[in-house]
Amino acid sequence: MRISRRTFAAAAVALVLPLSACGSGGDDGGSTDASGKVEGDITFQTWNLRANFKPYFEGLIADFEKKYPGTHVKWIDQPAEGYADKISADAAGGTLPDVVNVSPDLVAPLAKAGLALDLDKAAGKYTSEYLDGAWASHQVPGLNGTFAFPWYLNTGPLFYNKSLFEKAGLDPSTPPKTYDELFADALQMAKKSDGKVATLANVPTVEDFGRYGVQLMNKEGTGFAFNDTKGVELLSKYKELYDAKALDPQALTATPESSGKKFLTEAVAMNPGSALDLGNFKKQAPNLYKNIGITDQITSTGHVNMYVMGVMVNSRTKHTPAAVAFAHFVTDAQNQMSFAKKVAIFPSTAGSLDDPYFIKEDGTDETRVRIAAAKSLKNAVNYTPVLFSEQMKTALRNEVAKALQGKESPKTALDNAVKACDQLLKQQG
Repeated sequence: MRISRRTFAAAAVALVLPLSACGSGGDDGGSTDASGKVEGDITFQTWNLRANFKPYFEGLIADFEKKYPGTHVKWIDQPAEGYADKISADAAGGTLPDVVNVSPDLVAPLAKAGLALDLDKAAGKYTSEYLDGAWASHQVPGLNGTFAFPWYLNTGPLFYNKSLFEKAGLDPSTPPKTYDELFADALQMAKKSDGKVATLANVPTVEDFGRYGVQLMNKEGTGFAFNDTKGVELLSKYKELYDAKALDPQALTATPESSGKKFLTEAVAMNPGSALDLGNFKKQAPNLYKNIGITDQITSTGHVNMYVMGVMVNSRTKHTPAAVAFAHFVTDAQNQMSFAKKVAIFPSTAGSLDDPYFIKEDGTDETRVRIAAAKSLKNAVNYTPVLFSEQMKTALRNEVAKALQGKESPKTALDNAVKACDQLLKQQG
């Protein structure tokens, strides 16, 4: 799909399969044996990539067909709009392509319906080629197995305004790294500026709960658990920030664009961003650009959040060896590295992030941000539960808003959010 950090963040789409097989987890009609001869005709579906990357994919397919004579790959690309619905319709109608570009939330219902090949069984020998956190991102609570090869990753470092830190009596060379440090610095900044400068412009999301160390779901994947003591503690801290104006008052209705604007006008001290934002600051806010600091996402677990795309094999493909070989080929180290140099994404393959492209400064803003993001990705985790839909995100956001406004206690708000999310989970089948 369109590749940007924000698109990744918005990529999760609820997908409900109208299938009687839902919940079976079986591999009805296909074979998990990928050890046979790599041959036959297979279809490969991508998610809104043809417009910008046609030559790359045509070259990739030609290389594969040359490596494995007797194979033929038909490439189809679907628009971003309605992608989840298209997959759902194909799954229900038995017309799902052999190899499919998915995100973790899209693979979950397919795995539950027995339509996603278990790669731990069919392609376990490749596991060590990928970063641990990336391989684990297409595992589904309650099911055994891994249901897609990890493909490209993304993450975003945090920008911070050194001059605002200095004015608040904070050391600009040591920005906060954990949530405890963040909360302490934010309260000090609000106090010193008489509530004029907030440190954050965004309310906590499910990723924040994950990075704080909250258990998001039970082990069986049958219910959410972020209303535990630690979850309530995090939301209570955010309420304290909100009351002190250390969290921007407009955070309840903020979009990435409006948060970015607050940072641009120096009303907010920290904000996630990309190399594109740096270019924007250079033009529109030279003073901010001069004082910009780049640091990792805030985390109390030692692991930042990653967004990940995957390549799934249809368990009912008639050519399992060819489909698995091609999915692996698309996501191997050489081809991922080649793709990463065409667009601002990162490979999920082990060792690739040590390439000079990801560690060597060249004086440009783009490289500064790329190096900072690549460094943090090596042990990053996809915190968003694969079963967490857009509707669930909305339910959580609504309850968080009530808690921050004092309409509900943090405990009540999270209890209500968990109840709503559990209800939506039951409807997924």
